Amino acid sequence: MDILQCLREDYQRFPADQTYSLYAPDVYFQDPLNRFRGVDRYRQMIGLIQTWFTHPRLELHDIQHTDQRIETHWTLSWTAPLPWAPRIAIAGWSELLLNPDGLISSHIDYWHCTRLHVLQQHFRASIPEHN
Repeated sequence: MDILQCLREDYQRFPADQTYSLYAPDVYFQDPLNRFRGVDRYRQMIGLIQTWFTHPRLELHDIQHTDQRIETHWTLSWTAPLPWAPRIAIAGWSELLLNPDGLISSHIDYWHCTRLHVLQQHFRASIPEHN
């Protein structure tokens, strides 16, 4: 199994049909909103994205593998379930650490923006412009 190829394919399909077998059962996950342990919790989080967001897309810009570390650079975007349907985008990167079995034991996401910036994106399209 080529883990880099699997990750590239997962990014293209995201959030559908992710390859959860790449992750250790007790994988540690962290992003600016969440922190937990376990591949089942990770699967649930991806399921929430599929349920609540419209047209989610995870665009992979770069992927690098050195020793037991993989770094990916990406942009996650979706249409928020609001009447004005704003398109939200978060650019960031992930640091994936591999255990001795070659499974992802830690997945930490970093954003190039603040949580406030993400929240503000939800309201830009709803505010009428004045001349």
